[in-house]
Amino acid sequence: MTHTPDAIPFDYNDPAPSRHTASDDAVFEVMAEHAGVRLDRFLTAMIPALSRSRIQGLIADGQARINGETLGEAGTRVKPGDKITLAVPPPAAAQPAAEAIALSIAYEDDEVIVIDKPAGLVVHPAAGHETGTLVNALLAHCGDSLSGIGGVKRPGIVHRLDKDTTGLLVVAKTDAAHQSLCEQFAAHGRDGRLKRQYLALVWGALPAAIGTVDVPIGRSTANRTKMAVMPRDLRGRIVLGGGIAFDDEDEEQPGRAASREAITHYQVVETFHSELRGGKQGAPLASLVRVELETGRTHQIRVHMAHLGHPVLGDVTYGAGFKASERRLTEPQAAALRMLSRQALHAAVLGFEHPATGKPQEFESSLPPDMAALTDALRPQAVKAAAKRRTSRRER
Repeated sequence: MTHTPDAIPFDYNDPAPSRHTASDDAVFEVMAEHAGVRLDRFLTAMIPALSRSRIQGLIADGQARINGETLGEAGTRVKPGDKITLAVPPPAAAQPAAEAIALSIAYEDDEVIVIDKPAGLVVHPAAGHETGTLVNALLAHCGDSLSGIGGVKRPGIVHRLDKDTTGLLVVAKTDAAHQSLCEQFAAHGRDGRLKRQYLALVWGALPAAIGTVDVPIGRSTANRTKMAVMPRDLRGRIVLGGGIAFDDEDEEQPGRAASREAITHYQVVETFHSELRGGKQGAPLASLVRVELETGRTHQIRVHMAHLGHPVLGDVTYGAGFKASERRLTEPQAAALRMLSRQALHAAVLGFEHPATGKPQEFESSLPPDMAALTDALRPQAVKAAAKRRTSRRER
């Protein structure tokens, strides 16, 4: 059997070249079948707890030695009989300060932690939000259980939720878990391992009960703080189920902002209508929609729903032009929307393959109280009265 030079030509299940976990110095001897393998690939296979980028960083920092000689080139080819030593220093302290912030934890073990994020909590420190973030909270909560991501004792953020979006978010606690989750999120569920579903309240009635929006998204050229759809031409097409798609070559053009593929699937759960005199049903007012992401772009759901003409309720960034719809609300409905004071978007379902066991994990979060109250307020009194009568009859 032959191997390309960059391939790892040994059986990962073979105990002979005992693989190492990240600790202090790791020492290995290169066997004949390892000849010609890049140093970084060899060490990555030997120390699966460290990512290849982390290994490359250690080599660049002079932490790798071959036969006692320090080398700084990750591409160095190893030879049979070489004695390779890699010094793995303990993770450095994270720069963000640990802060005792209460967290709603859906699940936690040695590799991952799943958080049910409340509205108003920023995920990662940034300009204007240096403290009080989820990362600050996790540094305090996890403490020494963080083994270090990329050489820093910090939680591994693999995806984010907007500040005012609620729901489920998974974070890695080890370098190996971070690698696995990053791979899963990069595949966007197309390999069957990742599942992300959201619940959103949007204005009006969508064009079909089930649909897909396949429209690229990029940074807005008019406002750099916003995202926008970036069709390459205006020849729109309706895809199966009523969504809108644009043909897109996804290549740079002079004077045109870069775009990235963005695909959103939706299913209408419930449509709410205004109520006319006598309890009659009026025009569509809003819809509760279950949304599943096939890609993960910034503000993807909010941008795609607004592009369809059905922005998320409470979204002042992408739904500011829907003040007329707000005027159609009854006072109780308007009060519930004011109480929400954010976009009505909730990450309701999160599924992934566990980085250590390989077993599928799935978590579900019910609507937070503010969204639940708005949803209930949108139901006409006649509908709520009928539901109450049905419940009463079942209880007899």
